[in-house]
Amino acid sequence: MTSMNNQMTRGEVKKLTEKERKAAFRRWTFVAGLGWNYETQQAPSVAFLMAKALRKIYPNDDDYIEAMDNHFKYFNITPQMGNMVLGATLAMEEQDGLKAKEAIQNLKISLMGPLSGVGDSLFWVLWPTIIGGISGYMALQGNPIGAIIWILISIALYFVKMALSNLGYSSGTKLVTTFGDKINILTDAASVMGLMVVGTLIATVIKIYIPFTFEVGKVSLPFQAEVIDKIMPALLPMLLSALVYWLLGKKWWSPVKVIILLVVISLVGAYFGILGIQPA
Repeated sequence: MTSMNNQMTRGEVKKLTEKERKAAFRRWTFVAGLGWNYETQQAPSVAFLMAKALRKIYPNDDDYIEAMDNHFKYFNITPQMGNMVLGATLAMEEQDGLKAKEAIQNLKISLMGPLSGVGDSLFWVLWPTIIGGISGYMALQGNPIGAIIWILISIALYFVKMALSNLGYSSGTKLVTTFGDKINILTDAASVMGLMVVGTLIATVIKIYIPFTFEVGKVSLPFQAEVIDKIMPALLPMLLSALVYWLLGKKWWSPVKVIILLVVISLVGAYFGILGIQPA
């Protein structure tokens, strides 16, 4: 009887309700990084997203197994942008069924690279730099609002991910061609903002003070305030940041080694009186 039912329902594709689609997208949102492996990377998480949805789309067991196997292939993308790609993928499964099996795989392969470039810049570099920098600076000032902002934005990212899923589901591949230029503009604007925040933090958070004072007769000339800061305010923090940036680009230097180097320089400089605490 089961075999007969499978034959009768083979090829039939059922549509998902909005609640079922959201449940599928929610699965990816919370488990995109789980099940990662060196062979297929995020494929287990993709399969977890698709499992219940494809069971509804493909009542036939053989169709369901074939569709699921197609999603156990290599996939790796910035998780937030994955919502968009997998939303489009789910729409293709609904619309064309197993006939779109190759097209679905091609879609995932072709989009995961370009969208990861955008997603890594926005979600892994720019927003932690901007929001984290602002929140960290406010925390140094004893202001808890920075931490609250960080928490609220992290919560808001959930709704952003769900919105990207719905956008991918409704727009599909048209999203890349229609909004490609706008996405690049958004990335460039966010990059500029991120650089401005980093530059501001360098000037305000990094403190370097050289306690030298030149005295000739009755004339006293503080080296830091009257020479270095007159050339360019926050010149020393900028040079130190440039040095750290340069070192991190070298193969032998790691963040831990750079931190140790800065600690050694601080201790040696303080011991010999080269570095000190800037008077209030």
